[in-house]
Amino acid sequence: MVRKPSGIRLRAIRSKQDQVRYNRARLQLNGEPLSPLLAKKGVFSMIVIPKHVQEFLPGKMGWVATATKDGVPNTTPKGSIRVLDDQHIVFADLFSFKTRQNLEQNPRVAVTVVDMASHMGYQIKGTAELISSGPLYDQMAEELKQKSVGLPALKYLVKITVEAVYDQSVGPNAGKQIA
Repeated sequence: MVRKPSGIRLRAIRSKQDQVRYNRARLQLNGEPLSPLLAKKGVFSMIVIPKHVQEFLPGKMGWVATATKDGVPNTTPKGSIRVLDDQHIVFADLFSFKTRQNLEQNPRVAVTVVDMASHMGYQIKGTAELISSGPLYDQMAEELKQKSVGLPALKYLVKITVEAVYDQSVGPNAGKQIA
């Protein structure tokens, strides 16, 4: 059961800031962030990206979907998607002004990666965090500099806390949630 966060009365949310603070606090249990998708279902655990999905992602183009706070969608291709650990993926952003604007307003994101030759694919949904400095940023900036001749410098990274993984492969499991 989710505890009511202290300091914020459930029926007296006066501003958007209070609503955001309440929602963030509501999604924590014992100090660990919870998946908003799972919290709605009453499940309080972190999602682990299945190993076969972790092995599938490297080297493939992904499509990142975001939306404004009003729900206006945007998609953009990303060639830098990689698994950070069992619960996070990350991608570099070099060009996408709309993606950044959307994620600043609405951190909900979906990433779909498909291998056209095998007709296999996966969709990952989660919450994004924009990173513009620090060790992870520096590491990715250096990697991109060495690999990519002629591309602009890294603007920021998007670190996604994975909340759900769906099979997007052709066949009877298409669309099924697998994590």
